[in-house]
Amino acid sequence: MGKAKSAAFPYLVWMVIFILVPTALVVVFAFTDRSGCFTLKNLEGVGRYSNVFLRSIGLGAAATAVSLAAGYPLAYRIARTHARRRNALIMLVMLPMWMNFLLRTYAWMTLLEDSGILNHILRFLGLPAAHMINTQGAVVLGMVYNYIPYMILPLYSVLTKIDRSVIEAAQDLGADGRTVFLRVTLPMSMPGVISGVTMVFVPAVSTFIISRMLGGGSNLLVGDLIDMQFLGSAYNPNLGSAISLVLMVLILICMGIMNQFDENGATEGGVMV
Repeated sequence: MGKAKSAAFPYLVWMVIFILVPTALVVVFAFTDRSGCFTLKNLEGVGRYSNVFLRSIGLGAAATAVSLAAGYPLAYRIARTHARRRNALIMLVMLPMWMNFLLRTYAWMTLLEDSGILNHILRFLGLPAAHMINTQGAVVLGMVYNYIPYMILPLYSVLTKIDRSVIEAAQDLGADGRTVFLRVTLPMSMPGVISGVTMVFVPAVSTFIISRMLGGGSNLLVGDLIDMQFLGSAYNPNLGSAISLVLMVLILICMGIMNQFDENGATEGGVMV
């Protein structure tokens, strides 16, 4: 037991320095003004940006839904592939993550801009060009591209652990492929779904590079708003801390709701009957 505590000590130090202390500073700045006096005006000022919060949550939820819809079939296919090919397929999923996040987003700017590669292909095919850059669709696309590996990997991890004998038992009892998936595979993979949704939604709702580069100034998100308060022309770290605090609370609420679904699935044994 003593060795276990000793092994955990570096992590505890890391957590205090880089998690607890910064969080405490955010709370202090959120409830004080520039002179250090207690105030609630910063939190009251957050209400002016309710539309930005709604836009961030909406686009983050859309990106999460698209990532789940596209990532689940891919993770399922990889999990059912022969063991010798799984590592290669997982490597292909992780390969884009080896490239710098900024460079990946710049690449999508080149593809989506009005004189970009995709519009050149449309013109070559005789189709009208489409305005794709600086739109909410471009922002969602950038989120999906950058964060979908965080959906696929936990899904793959859970799907590979599903006992094949359970599926075979359902088939022996007369269940067709659709019934087996809906009543056995999907319920048993819910921990991976919950984990993937959380890992995609949290960074998507708080991103600022993607919205700035692919969405233009008309698609301001909470991350952009916080960045403006700390590093932009509208320098106000107290208001930025209040916005950050509200965002953290919203994310914690969403994670709490998702964990409730996870606990219910675990309690029910993961199989729908």
